[in-house]
Amino acid sequence: MHQPYYKNLLTQETPVPWVRLHGVKDYLDMVKILAKYPKIHQVFNLVPSLMEQVEDYTRERIKDRFLELSYKPAEELSAQEKEFILERFFSINKERVIALFPRYYELYLKKHTHKHFDNRDYRDLQVWFNLAWVDPSFRLEIPELKQAVDKGRFFSEDEKRAVLASHLKILKEIIPVYRKFVESGQVEVTISPYYHPILPLLYNSGLGKEAEPKTVLPKLTFSYPQDAKAHINEAISFFQERFGVKPQGMWPSEESVCEHILPFIIESGINWIVTDEAILFKSLKKKKRDTALLYQPYLLKREEGNLNVVFRDRNLSDLLGFVYHRWNAEAAAADFMGHLKNTAAAFKNKDILVTIAMDGENAWEYYTNDGHDFLNALYKRLSEADFVKAVTISEYLKDHPANRDIKRIAAGSWIFGNFFKWIGNPYKNKAWDYLTLARQEFQAVLEDEGRSRALGEKLDLARKQIYIAEGSDWFWWYGDNEADFDRLFRMHMANFYSLIGKETPGYLKEPLRPD
Repeated sequence: MHQPYYKNLLTQETPVPWVRLHGVKDYLDMVKILAKYPKIHQVFNLVPSLMEQVEDYTRERIKDRFLELSYKPAEELSAQEKEFILERFFSINKERVIALFPRYYELYLKKHTHKHFDNRDYRDLQVWFNLAWVDPSFRLEIPELKQAVDKGRFFSEDEKRAVLASHLKILKEIIPVYRKFVESGQVEVTISPYYHPILPLLYNSGLGKEAEPKTVLPKLTFSYPQDAKAHINEAISFFQERFGVKPQGMWPSEESVCEHILPFIIESGINWIVTDEAILFKSLKKKKRDTALLYQPYLLKREEGNLNVVFRDRNLSDLLGFVYHRWNAEAAAADFMGHLKNTAAAFKNKDILVTIAMDGENAWEYYTNDGHDFLNALYKRLSEADFVKAVTISEYLKDHPANRDIKRIAAGSWIFGNFFKWIGNPYKNKAWDYLTLARQEFQAVLEDEGRSRALGEKLDLARKQIYIAEGSDWFWWYGDNEADFDRLFRMHMANFYSLIGKETPGYLKEPLRPD
């Protein structure tokens, strides 16, 4: 479960609503559904940069422009605000969501045929955008949401406010419900480094070439191992404050690993990590996929201590993430179980660990009914099967300790075993150069006792702002459809310079472009 850190530290505003909207659609129902299937034990990874923003909503210390414009009475909307709503309030899957609701689809067609919207249309659009994002199970369970779905159109302002108020109620449940499932033993919660950075590239951006020698590196080298360590330790502290215990497992951001970061993870007390099968085969210098090597945990024995690592089955994980949404739910569940049964037959009388690791949110909006039909079908079959048991990683390691070492973990991520998604093209490299210049500025502040003391509380905010800018998502989008993320990255960078009392460099005032 992951979202980057969107919030503007200086204004407390979030320019995009994705934490709130995914919060009411994905994070809570994914764990609550397990109450019906006590035999299904599962691991959920909660990225602190996401959960901190969820808490900002529940404590009402974040300003959300989308939410503010949703609350505003339709009759009071300015022409500019109406234009914003028309452009942004259809931001959800058209086929799987908008088309399910006659009034929402009617408004969608009305917009795309350039027909006039009156106040009733705008109010209904305010309602449907926020209502459609809510998970289907909550639209059935929460009375005011069910009433809104049943009514369908021509909502009152009071009915609109009831829909919006339900968002806060759902968000407030997220962490307490995870804690409840953790305490019952059915769920294990793990963490990622705090602001979701690519740890190897923080250690040294030159590791891009270790992962793939053809990588074109930025002009400047980013190398701040202490930042990588801070992201790990701050994440563990965040988790411990919410759950009362230290996490046992970690999902390194984008499953990105290298040998150099292992000491930081080991010293933090983390017991196990997950990464992609490509890293295993690169590490063992195997050119062909070998499930006999894949379906087991490994114990990395290092000078600093030991660390367990499991490698995900990419094929099975990708079926869930990218393929099955096109299938009938029962057929997809049957196919998945068929793969598992064939695997069990191939390893007859042997105990093996098949690790499925995938995005916890984005896949489901492509499924019918937000994935509920498929998940119910799959969990029912898993619960009834006699050849497979759904366990958490820590449960498995307790009963089946790893005993095979890997002398050196290869550098790479879940995407083709390299870091191309975050470094190597002109957009991404320019962003790294800008980040490096800012980090050098911050280092100069830290090494100047007088400047550090003069900044006072702003010093910690400046540090936080640098860590936010080190997050993976800004670099992911450069070179693709990066407009929103370009603005966010430059906003965070500009805020950093403001916090240390320096003028924002001119190059941050314009969108990044390739050289």
